[in-house]
Amino acid sequence: MEHKTQCVSAGPASRRRFLTAVAGTAAAFTVTALAPSLAQAATALPQTRSLAFRSLHTGEEVAATYLRDGVLQAEGLNKLNHVLRDWRSGEVWEMDRKLLDLLYALRREMDSDQPFELISAYRSPKTNAKLASKSNGVAKRSFHMRGMAVDVRLPERDLAALHRAALALKGGGVGLYSKSGFIHVDTGRVRRWGA
Repeated sequence: MEHKTQCVSAGPASRRRFLTAVAGTAAAFTVTALAPSLAQAATALPQTRSLAFRSLHTGEEVAATYLRDGVLQAEGLNKLNHVLRDWRSGEVWEMDRKLLDLLYALRREMDSDQPFELISAYRSPKTNAKLASKSNGVAKRSFHMRGMAVDVRLPERDLAALHRAALALKGGGVGLYSKSGFIHVDTGRVRRWGA
């Protein structure tokens, strides 16, 4: 089953480059390319999807609709990409749409209307290299550098329960960082780590 989405510009012609990139890379979203559990969840997801984040580093709070009636929303995507940027360098990256859907499904599974508390999302190669040089816990070829990973937690929800829900979706990698109080999710191959 192939599910296609379109992108609608919410602003002036300056967004045309963004729309062209989206049309070329993300206009056709194939549910069957996802792991079975997330694919099943994605078919049950509504055609209008929103996400909310509170960045623990910048204090920003963002709630945005990125898909409305099956149509990608440029304004909502821009807001999400901005809050998910490399907060150290300020560099903004186009986040993976499958990651947004994975987060949407995860928040829904947790029956939460709270924003995700955001620890880390996109990292520039320079930022990632600096972090990797100081810690063995940072992958040199991290999915964060491709806009395919986030480190988050949900307020008022048990971290272990959030971890179990992320694992059950089988949408990619899931890491548990109990001591630091967050989970990592990415849209790479299905795998798990941490304690």
